[in-house]
Amino acid sequence: MSFQEVHYRPVFGRILAVVTVVVCALGVVALFWSDPVSALRYVWPILLVAVLAWALFWRPSLHVEQHGVTVENVLRTQFVPWPAIDAIDTRYSLTLHTANGRIPVWAAPAPSRHRTLGLAPKDFDGIGSTARGSNGELRPADAVTVPTGNLAQLIRGHWERLRDAGAFASGVDPEASTTTWHVATIAVVAALAAATVIGLLV
Repeated sequence: MSFQEVHYRPVFGRILAVVTVVVCALGVVALFWSDPVSALRYVWPILLVAVLAWALFWRPSLHVEQHGVTVENVLRTQFVPWPAIDAIDTRYSLTLHTANGRIPVWAAPAPSRHRTLGLAPKDFDGIGSTARGSNGELRPADAVTVPTGNLAQLIRGHWERLRDAGAFASGVDPEASTTTWHVATIAVVAALAAATVIGLLV
């Protein structure tokens, strides 16, 4: 069964992260240029904003692989093998439902109402049966012409083909799913938050 891996990171998020980091860098330079002493107190919130922008807008990504799906979010990265996926949802964001809980994909939030205006029936062509609700309905976020729906259909389509081919007959290996916490990111954010509070209060 041929399969092409897909690595997705939203372009808008990357642009927003770069712009925010550049603005923060200019702010740091201006702060030290104008008042180096005060800069030691007030530089921390600027650095905190830059790190948060990188974590929130640059880091999140989705990697659809031959053996499963890797979801990189702000605080952790999770790998889910295909048999461990129970359902794929697009209500608030692309979300993988597994026996161990829901895994939202920060890189693929549901589109805004403005983005889904003007959708036509052809925008839902080819969507798998598992996307439909109990009454056969589809959400606007399921449309293959929006990123969330396109990615959902990519995952759903391959998952359905594997299921129909009997690839899940052996069950789920509980050791196959992995979670990696972004300890360094958490530590840096906590340290900068503490430095911000201290700098503003001292």
